[in-house]
Amino acid sequence: MTTQLLMPKATAVWLVENTALSFKQIADFCSLHPLEVQGIADGDVAAGIKGVSPIQNGQLTREEIAAGEANPDYKLRLSEPKVKIAQPKRRGPRYTPTSRRHERPNAIKWLVRNHPELKDAQIMRLVGTTKSTIEAVREGTHWNAANLTAMDPVTLGLCSQTELDMEVRRAARSAGITEDAPEGTRLLTAEEALSRAADQPHDDDESAAQQGLDMGARHDEYEAESVFAKLKSLKGEPLDEDEER
Repeated sequence: MTTQLLMPKATAVWLVENTALSFKQIADFCSLHPLEVQGIADGDVAAGIKGVSPIQNGQLTREEIAAGEANPDYKLRLSEPKVKIAQPKRRGPRYTPTSRRHERPNAIKWLVRNHPELKDAQIMRLVGTTKSTIEAVREGTHWNAANLTAMDPVTLGLCSQTELDMEVRRAARSAGITEDAPEGTRLLTAEEALSRAADQPHDDDESAAQQGLDMGARHDEYEAESVFAKLKSLKGEPLDEDEER
């Protein structure tokens, strides 16, 4: 767990007012720009912010400040916290922007129809919905069931294609489905993409070579016809319509 400075701007105000540290040292310690610290010293920035002592909250020691004042190149270090509190894990459905929330039932209908092997928990992770909504869409008891249209959640921007493919593969393994997906319904791996890219120019070269042979044969044929037409014209023989052209 990384330790972060509490109230960095208020701490910078206190350090500017009570220490002889350089602007760069305060800026590095408080994760601010040196010009912003200079603005605090000039009174142009953080005019209404009251300084907070990092010594009182246990994030900096007087010895550390003294070392920084003695050496302008010294970089201040945060003190280790006496009590470490683990960061709470984020639980609950994925956040969905307000403009996209009305599209979630359409995405659920698409997932239920095209990937029935997906579990409710997987659909909840992909779309950011609740189990009751999934059941209502699946059973046709949703309040707007008559107007729902199955739409790809990737197209709607509710999840990425990589996330969808990962959940589908995971559900297929759990359900014992081993058959490969049809062509064009999943993303290619890096190895597959590279192998196809390596084979593609070879096919193009063959087709280009074949096209060149055909054009060469046609050119030879037209050249022979023009020669015979010139010979006939020299002999005074009448020309055919094709030869006149």
